[in-house]
Amino acid sequence: MTATYAVSDIHGHPERLADALQTAGLTDADANWSGQDVRLWFLGDFFDRGPDGIGVLALVRRLAAQAAHSTGEVRVLLGNHEILALGMRMFGDTFVPHDGITLRSFERSWALNGGQDRDQELLTDDDVAWLIEQPMLGLDADHLLMHSDTEEYLEWGDSIDEINEAAREDLHSGDISVWWEVWRRMTSRYAFRGEHGPALAAELLNRLGGRRIVHGHSIVADQLGIDPEYLTGPLLYADGLVLGIDGGVFDGGPCLLVKLLPV
Repeated sequence: MTATYAVSDIHGHPERLADALQTAGLTDADANWSGQDVRLWFLGDFFDRGPDGIGVLALVRRLAAQAAHSTGEVRVLLGNHEILALGMRMFGDTFVPHDGITLRSFERSWALNGGQDRDQELLTDDDVAWLIEQPMLGLDADHLLMHSDTEEYLEWGDSIDEINEAAREDLHSGDISVWWEVWRRMTSRYAFRGEHGPALAAELLNRLGGRRIVHGHSIVADQLGIDPEYLTGPLLYADGLVLGIDGGVFDGGPCLLVKLLPV
């Protein structure tokens, strides 16, 4: 039976990812796919905040190719920092029109959110073409997988297929305003926290499928009120409907490689 794992928000630390994968037995000592019958989900945010986002992307792409020619499978969802890195590459310091005010740009947001010059320098056209084909959402048995803990995905459609297709069309657009809206939606967070969180999670699951949401984007330690270095595992919350797996790697937290169990 195929085992399913998920990991998110590596943020430029490929060595931390490689260690976690090897410890779990998904890769060998040389960081090559071990050949296990495993489906591994990456929930986005390879880039920014850490020194080697390109290294993370290269590792993920290599493992995806190796798994495809062996047993197992690697799947990738886009995070908001993929949108930011690609938007920076495409539009740079071009201002984004907004109600007559032109003070926003991808370059400014990229700089404010830990953008790394090296990632931009080494990102290839082939990387870009590969990234913009990746989906926003995935469904794996009982689990609805996404990067951002937000209901904003529903702005793209009423099913996973509709959402992924509409978002892909947006990313094939050369319109900076369209790209900025993608970035805005993907930066939204915390939808499943608080008093109304369980109801929102239940509604999203009812509309899109699955019995539990799995997301990155929002650091688990922040929700617990502890330093990331003290975090020991993911957080199940919202009456058990949501699992947060962002360990805060860039801030000294663990790289949480989580085995997803039936709900």
